[in-house]
Amino acid sequence: MYIFLDRFFFIFHTFIIAFNLFGWIWKKTRFANLVVLLSTILSWSVLGIWYGFGYCPFTEWHWRVRMVLGDTDLPASYIKFLVDSLTGLDVRAQLVNTLAIVLLLISLLASLSMNILSWIRKHR
Repeated sequence: MYIFLDRFFFIFHTFIIAFNLFGWIWKKTRFANLVVLLSTILSWSVLGIWYGFGYCPFTEWHWRVRMVLGDTDLPASYIKFLVDSLTGLDVRAQLVNTLAIVLLLISLLASLSMNILSWIRKHR
Protein backbone atom coordinates (compact mmCIF):
# COMPACT_ATOMS: atom_id res chain seq x y z
CA MET A 1 0.00 0.00 0.00
CA TYR A 2 2.81 2.44 0.87
CA ILE A 3 4.56 1.80 -2.44
CA PHE A 4 1.31 2.66 -4.23
CA LEU A 5 0.94 5.84 -2.11
CA ASP A 6 4.54 6.82 -2.85
CA ARG A 7 3.94 6.51 -6.59
CA PHE A 8 0.57 8.24 -6.34
CA PHE A 9 2.06 11.24 -4.53
CA PHE A 10 4.97 11.41 -6.97
CA ILE A 11 2.61 11.54 -9.97
CA PHE A 12 -0.05 13.73 -8.30
CA HIS A 13 2.39 16.26 -6.87
CA THR A 14 4.33 16.47 -10.12
CA PHE A 15 1.05 17.03 -11.98
CA ILE A 16 0.11 19.87 -9.59
CA ILE A 17 3.47 21.55 -10.22
CA ALA A 18 3.09 21.20 -14.00
CA PHE A 19 -0.49 22.48 -13.77
CA ASN A 20 0.68 25.49 -11.75
CA LEU A 21 3.24 26.28 -14.44
CA PHE A 22 1.19 25.65 -17.57
CA GLY A 23 -2.53 25.42 -16.72
CA TRP A 24 -3.11 29.05 -17.71
CA ILE A 25 -2.40 28.25 -21.37
CA TRP A 26 -5.74 26.55 -22.13
CA LYS A 27 -9.04 28.42 -21.84
CA LYS A 28 -10.83 25.54 -20.14
CA THR A 29 -8.27 25.26 -17.34
CA ARG A 30 -7.44 28.94 -16.73
CA PHE A 31 -9.74 29.55 -13.78
CA ALA A 32 -8.85 26.23 -12.13
CA ASN A 33 -5.18 27.10 -12.65
CA LEU A 34 -5.66 30.42 -10.88
CA VAL A 35 -7.38 28.68 -7.96
CA VAL A 36 -4.59 26.09 -7.65
CA LEU A 37 -1.89 28.77 -7.93
CA LEU A 38 -3.53 30.88 -5.21
CA SER A 39 -3.95 27.77 -3.03
CA THR A 40 -0.26 26.99 -3.47
CA ILE A 41 0.73 30.54 -2.55
CA LEU A 42 -1.56 30.48 0.50
CA SER A 43 -0.08 27.18 1.61
CA TRP A 44 3.48 28.41 1.15
CA SER A 45 2.87 31.69 2.93
CA VAL A 46 -0.06 31.42 5.38
CA LEU A 47 0.52 27.83 6.50
CA GLY A 48 4.19 28.73 6.25
CA ILE A 49 3.72 31.03 9.24
CA TRP A 50 3.31 27.94 11.43
CA TYR A 51 5.19 25.26 9.49
CA GLY A 52 7.90 27.22 7.67
CA PHE A 53 7.78 29.15 4.39
CA GLY A 54 7.05 26.88 1.45
CA TYR A 55 4.97 24.42 3.49
CA CYS A 56 2.89 22.00 1.44
CA PRO A 57 0.61 19.39 3.00
CA PHE A 58 1.14 17.06 0.01
CA THR A 59 4.87 17.08 0.70
CA GLU A 60 4.25 16.33 4.36
CA TRP A 61 2.00 13.37 3.53
CA HIS A 62 4.38 12.08 0.87
CA TRP A 63 7.36 12.32 3.24
CA ARG A 64 5.44 10.37 5.91
CA VAL A 65 4.86 7.60 3.35
CA ARG A 66 8.53 7.61 2.28
CA MET A 67 9.67 7.49 5.91
CA VAL A 68 7.59 4.35 6.47
CA LEU A 69 9.34 2.94 3.38
CA GLY A 70 12.71 3.70 5.03
CA ASP A 71 13.69 6.91 3.23
CA THR A 72 14.83 9.27 5.98
CA ASP A 73 17.15 11.58 4.02
CA LEU A 74 14.50 13.82 2.46
CA PRO A 75 14.90 17.47 1.50
CA ALA A 76 12.58 20.12 2.90
CA SER A 77 11.35 20.89 -0.62
CA TYR A 78 9.44 18.50 -2.86
CA ILE A 79 10.61 20.47 -5.88
CA LYS A 80 14.24 19.84 -4.91
CA PHE A 81 13.41 16.16 -4.51
CA LEU A 82 11.77 16.17 -7.96
CA VAL A 83 14.64 18.01 -9.67
CA ASP A 84 17.22 15.74 -8.05
CA SER A 85 15.19 12.61 -8.92
CA LEU A 86 14.72 13.60 -12.55
CA THR A 87 18.28 14.83 -13.17
CA GLY A 88 20.29 12.51 -10.93
CA LEU A 89 22.06 15.60 -9.58
CA ASP A 90 22.15 17.18 -6.14
CA VAL A 91 21.05 20.70 -7.06
CA ARG A 92 21.50 23.36 -4.38
CA ALA A 93 18.30 23.87 -2.40
CA GLN A 94 18.62 27.68 -2.54
CA LEU A 95 18.78 27.61 -6.35
CA VAL A 96 15.75 25.31 -6.59
CA ASN A 97 13.75 27.39 -4.10
CA THR A 98 14.56 30.66 -5.86
CA LEU A 99 13.68 29.20 -9.25
CA ALA A 100 10.43 27.77 -7.84
CA ILE A 101 9.35 31.16 -6.47
CA VAL A 102 10.27 32.99 -9.69
CA LEU A 103 8.44 30.47 -11.89
CA LEU A 104 5.42 30.48 -9.59
CA LEU A 105 5.22 34.28 -9.75
CA ILE A 106 5.59 34.26 -13.55
CA SER A 107 2.82 31.65 -13.76
CA LEU A 108 0.62 33.70 -11.43
CA LEU A 109 1.14 36.80 -13.58
CA ALA A 110 0.34 34.83 -16.75
CA SER A 111 -2.72 33.25 -15.14
CA LEU A 112 -4.05 36.55 -13.83
CA SER A 113 -3.47 38.22 -17.21
CA MET A 114 -5.16 35.47 -19.19
CA ASN A 115 -8.09 35.19 -16.77
CA ILE A 116 -8.65 38.96 -16.85
CA LEU A 117 -8.43 39.02 -20.67
CA SER A 118 -10.87 36.12 -20.89
CA TRP A 119 -13.27 37.88 -18.54
CA ILE A 120 -13.05 41.14 -20.54
CA ARG A 121 -13.68 39.34 -23.84
CA LYS A 122 -16.62 37.46 -22.36
CA HIS A 123 -18.27 40.62 -21.01
CA ARG A 124 -17.90 42.83 -24.08
